Amino acid sequence: MVSALALAFYLTKTAEAGEIFIPVLNINRSELPLRGDNVFFLQKVQIPEPALIFRDEIDLHTLHQAGQLTLILVDHHILPKSDAALEEAVTEVLDHRPIEQKYCPPCHVSVELVGSCATLVAERILQGAPEVLDRQTASLLHGTIILDCVNMDAKIGKATLKDISYVEKLEALFPDLPQRKDIFDSLQKAKFDVSGLTTEQMLRKDQKTIYRQGTKVAISAVYMDLEVFLQRLDLLEDLSAFCHDHSYDALVAMTIFFNTHNEPVRQLAIFCPHSALRMTICGVLEQSTSPHLKLTPLPSISPDLQAYLQGNTQISRKKLLPVLQEALSAYFDSTKMPSGQPEVVGMSREQVNKDSDRAGNSLISGLSQDEEEPPLPPTPMNSLVDECPLDQGLPKLSAEAVFEKCSQISLSQSTRACPSNK
Repeated sequence: MVSALALAFYLTKTAEAGEIFIPVLNINRSELPLRGDNVFFLQKVQIPEPALIFRDEIDLHTLHQAGQLTLILVDHHILPKSDAALEEAVTEVLDHRPIEQKYCPPCHVSVELVGSCATLVAERILQGAPEVLDRQTASLLHGTIILDCVNMDAKIGKATLKDISYVEKLEALFPDLPQRKDIFDSLQKAKFDVSGLTTEQMLRKDQKTIYRQGTKVAISAVYMDLEVFLQRLDLLEDLSAFCHDHSYDALVAMTIFFNTHNEPVRQLAIFCPHSALRMTICGVLEQSTSPHLKLTPLPSISPDLQAYLQGNTQISRKKLLPVLQEALSAYFDSTKMPSGQPEVVGMSREQVNKDSDRAGNSLISGLSQDEEEPPLPPTPMNSLVDECPLDQGLPKLSAEAVFEKCSQISLSQSTRACPSNK
């Protein structure tokens, strides 16, 4: 969100007359309360929520058909299948993950493997027009880089030299920015605050999906001790309902919290009623050597659920995704029928087709093995949702309403414009 806001702000400040840059936050407005760190940070830097534009409030396809749309993709570089028609409108990509050359739009691509995409936005501003940078924008970039890079902790290893350099440059330009530890602790507290959330909201708060041949696996980050999570009232019923309602065949929850020494603790829970799939996932995770997870089994509350303590805390969910992809490959290899065709366990052909359509029309930030559906790159926490916002119905904003809202943004103290889409 911050990368989109800050880049659009910079582009607006340096644009030629008549150009309008709109930051589109790539989630439904209703999803924002699940992202406590985002809500907290926007309030802290005094950006009013009503001034923001969310994906379910703007009809990009209509704007494109009217010849009024240019897109810049920030912090991702692959459009979902439902937005394939918009590819010709993409003029630039700014991302910090390896590019999938097969699927990347044919446009100018700026990619560098840093800890935070906000670092690349800060670089763009400070190299292009440092005089336009104000404290509000600097505060957004500064806090986001620090959060994404876990307070620049060398033991965690997420911060690169460039991340560190641009945090220092922002601090030099604005000496009154909050202390790193203060801003990190406050954002961490907000991000990890799940008080009042239902089990489903906790699972959807920070979720990704991998999909292959009609089988879907959800991977959720849960911000609490696994032991406490497993003691939630009616947990098994909630997990079953979550998988059923969203057509997931399995759920992998990676819990994370910080101990009294402020050290991260990671745990895993694999919930799957299909024993063959569950055993395959667990077996691949236990035997993985690249990366080595150092898993220790924990007592389970159900035959459908296997829990682990993850000894290697440097393996984040992003690094776990390829291992889970390997697990799905192993599962389908083990269930191939004599004809050589993969057997889809526990799902009808109609359900497979239904899930294929859903996957093709969703903002799934996981890994797909289907050639027609490109694998979207893993993203920083709290950045994408797994269902397409447009599935909820037609957007509420017309092109005229969007431009009116832009005027409100400009009047309300240079509120940044930029695109998760532009």
